[in-house]
Amino acid sequence: MTSIDQSGTFALGDRTVKRLGYGAMQLAGPGVFGPPKDQEAALAVLRQAVAAGVNHIDTSDFYGPHVTNKLIRQALAPYPDDLVIVTKIGARRGRGGAWLPAFSAEELTQAVHDNLRNLGLDVLEVVNLRIMFDAHGPAEGSIEAPLTALAELQQLGLVRQIGLSNVTAAQVTEGRRICDIVCVQNHYNLAHRADDALIDDLARDGIAYVPFFPLGGFTPLQSSTLSAIAQRLDATPMQVALAWLLRRAPNILLIPGTSSIAHLRENIAVAKINLPDDTLKDLDDMAEAFGSA
Repeated sequence: MTSIDQSGTFALGDRTVKRLGYGAMQLAGPGVFGPPKDQEAALAVLRQAVAAGVNHIDTSDFYGPHVTNKLIRQALAPYPDDLVIVTKIGARRGRGGAWLPAFSAEELTQAVHDNLRNLGLDVLEVVNLRIMFDAHGPAEGSIEAPLTALAELQQLGLVRQIGLSNVTAAQVTEGRRICDIVCVQNHYNLAHRADDALIDDLARDGIAYVPFFPLGGFTPLQSSTLSAIAQRLDATPMQVALAWLLRRAPNILLIPGTSSIAHLRENIAVAKINLPDDTLKDLDDMAEAFGSA
């Protein structure tokens, strides 16, 4: 058994993936805009991830834009049979890198074709519809129109499975009335736990939950308690935060991103970290303290 196998597996629709995957967002330039500073290093990270056993890669054609998908194709095509590439549509990049909504039927269709072309695929395995009523977080509103447009692309055979991103629990419920939803990708970590109830509901129904910004995103998690626990376990604080997510619920799939092979190896080593019950309680208590801060 390799290190990453110890993370376990979970269903992503009708595919099974290891719970520790890789997010490609950081392979683009600063602010997820433009090309990487070192293209060969970016390609090396992707190849090392797959060589280490990663079989779930998260990406989007609006990373760059068009940067990470082209890197994935250059590094990994022809793709291993067990590799599941999950992409996102519903946003576009404006001048200077602004994140803008793009979920008209025409924009979604164009985005699917862009992802197909740049990844070099005939069909996209999983497409997450990112809801952009508010770029900074989930906001209520009907998702029927854009999700119906994506479901029509699925019926055409361009998309196999559909997920949702940046959504509320009510939008997940609405979405599941329109089509099968195989995963939900939202902001969640030790300090940001608004989706606790949603995660548990999805787990009961066998639907994957994929936290983005699992380490805090552009503002990394910081806590003296977290640092002390990490020192006790001979791990880094970020490794402990990821290990807590693996223990939080069986349906959580991790996609930590990095542009560094050394950091990639640290992330993969998380699968071997055992959190004793007392440590887990300390982390849960810390999470509650974060939430009340």
